[in-house]
Amino acid sequence: MLMVGVREIATTDDGFLLDASDWDTGVAAALAADVAIELTDAHWEIIRFMQDYYRRYRHLPNMRMFVKAIQKTLGDDKGNSRYLHRLFPDGPLKLACRIGGLPKPPSCI
Repeated sequence: MLMVGVREIATTDDGFLLDASDWDTGVAAALAADVAIELTDAHWEIIRFMQDYYRRYRHLPNMRMFVKAIQKTLGDDKGNSRYLHRLFPDGPLKLACRIGGLPKPPSCI
């Protein structure tokens, strides 16, 4: 469970939302705080990218595809593992999806 104000949000043991319709920016901030991340515009750019990717393709990429897709769309300076790990130290793909209210990527353990 995740508490956001007075709302109880159901999550998996890994912290992913059980119901994607529960997601909003307040929930995202609470999910980020849970892993000691204070969201900046740079984080939101990656989170929004992942949300758009998921809406468009109805699946989540593996890490390699994730980095390549960001590189193609946002450029070389953002489409690299070092940049993404600075934003999401415990796993860029996993945390961008978790904070963005998306399912757990199948390639994440």
